[in-house]
Amino acid sequence: MNPTRTDAYLRRLGAERPARPTTEALRDLHLRHLRAVPFENLSIHLGEPVVLDEQALLDKVVEARRGGFCYELNGAFGLLLASLGYEVQLLAGRVHGDEGLGIPYDHLALRVRTVDGGDLIADVGFGAHSHLPLDFGERGDQADPGGTFRVVEAGGDLDVLRNGKPQYRLETRPRTLPDFRAGAWWHSTSPEAHFTQSLVCSRITEDGGRITLSGRTLTTTDAEGRKEVRELGTDEEVLAVYRDGFGIGLSEVPTLRGGQFG
Repeated sequence: MNPTRTDAYLRRLGAERPARPTTEALRDLHLRHLRAVPFENLSIHLGEPVVLDEQALLDKVVEARRGGFCYELNGAFGLLLASLGYEVQLLAGRVHGDEGLGIPYDHLALRVRTVDGGDLIADVGFGAHSHLPLDFGERGDQADPGGTFRVVEAGGDLDVLRNGKPQYRLETRPRTLPDFRAGAWWHSTSPEAHFTQSLVCSRITEDGGRITLSGRTLTTTDAEGRKEVRELGTDEEVLAVYRDGFGIGLSEVPTLRGGQFG
C-alpha cells in the first residue's frame, strides 16, 4: 500500500482522506465501502482464483473495481485503514448456521483502534450486516440502520448477534492474512460450501436499502424493508444490472460451477 494506491482506494469510495484516524472518519469510510464495493462471489463461478495477498486484493478492489467476499473485502479495507493510521487487527470468526458453527477461519473481521480512543469491530464483508462499525467493548444493544446488534462473551470468544440471532463467533487473538487461505480455498472449492452453490452480488444503496442479484433474481429492498423481486430474462439484462447496479463490467454471465472436490 502506498499513498497513490490509498488515494485511488478513497476515490473508489468517494471519500476524502481523513485528517486523523478518528472513530467518526472510520464510520464514514465503513458506510461508503458498503455502498461502493459489493459483496460478491463471482470469481468462484468465473473461474478466477481467490488470492489472499495484499497486491491481489488491491488489484481486484481498487484497480478492477470489483467486490469480493469477507477475506477480500475486509482484507483490502484493513490495508486501507492501516495506511490511514488506524491500528488494525485481523480476527478469525466462525459463522453460526443451522448445524452449528462453521469451519475455522470461516470469516474475517477487523478490530480497529482509533486515535480518539475507539475500539471497534469493522466488517464490510458479511453481506446484510451492520452499516457502521460496532463497539468492541460494549455488551449492550447497539442500534444500527442494519438492525440491533449485540456483542456478547462466549467462553473467551465473542458472539456477534443481529436482532437477537447469533451471526458469528470471533476469536480475539490477532491473525495474519495468510492464516485465512485454507478457509478461502474451502469456500471457493468445496461442494459443501454455500458460495459454490450460489451466485450473489449485493450492496447497500444510498437510501439505506439494498440491491441484490442472486443468479437471475434481482431483489431491491428499501430502507423500510419493502422488497421488490423480479426475474431477469436475458443475458443482456443480467450484464446491465452488474454494470449499472454494481459497477462491475463483465463479458459473460457467471454460471454456477459447483465445488471442485468431493
